[in-house]
Amino acid sequence: MSRSLVRMLREERLLRGTWAQIRAPEVVDMIGAAGFDFAVIDCEHGAFGIETAETLIRACDAAGLAPAVRVSRLDRVEIMKALDAGAGAVVVPNVESAEQAAEAVAATRFAPDGLRGACPCCRSGGHYIRDWEGYRARQHTETGAIALVETAAGAAAFGDIVAVPGLAALMLGPFDLAVSMGLGGNWRDAAVQAELERMTGLARAAEVPVILPVFAPTPEDNRALTAEWKARGVNAFCIGADKIILCDALARWAEAAAKSG
Repeated sequence: MSRSLVRMLREERLLRGTWAQIRAPEVVDMIGAAGFDFAVIDCEHGAFGIETAETLIRACDAAGLAPAVRVSRLDRVEIMKALDAGAGAVVVPNVESAEQAAEAVAATRFAPDGLRGACPCCRSGGHYIRDWEGYRARQHTETGAIALVETAAGAAAFGDIVAVPGLAALMLGPFDLAVSMGLGGNWRDAAVQAELERMTGLARAAEVPVILPVFAPTPEDNRALTAEWKARGVNAFCIGADKIILCDALARWAEAAAKSG
């Protein structure tokens, strides 16, 4: 059984994850070996679909990581497939209303509580579910929907979104939010930071966990930003991405080699 990001979020301890956008299980192995707690397998911006995502979920299981999948859009079938494949949480992008958030929650829940399609032979049930009621109960407590709010429209509706029952967490999207606000991706702009702080405060008041992506270019900047937002009540961070971290390491090694001659 996979580690449950949903359960870990309820524990309110510091969690460090990253985005898995490279279609290679070896990279997931390295994420786990580095000491991260979870990986968000990215089917929105990664150049792969559910077949590769399932393989990367297996790699998460082997590496001791809690696997989440960012689906490409709010779609009941995509959400069902991610959960059936063994994802412990599904990140739903571009949530801009309470209705969309409620639809995402319903897609993670079996009837009569939701709209998730039921199958007795999916991977998350060991390929043959012998105890349906036990499996159903575990899926309802150990998995869930994480609404990614990343636009100005979503930020405007955040008070309604955060009140939707059943959300496992809310993820904020600083870069996309800055683009949506007409600030060219400048997530450090004071207006973006103010919106992030406002939304974080609303989530804390509603007792809904927040996951914050941190895209600062250096480990030192990431450490400072993590400490800053932890002081504001955020305990879960999606730090960089596998591509960002790999590109940074390659650049530093190439630069060191160039200086040697």
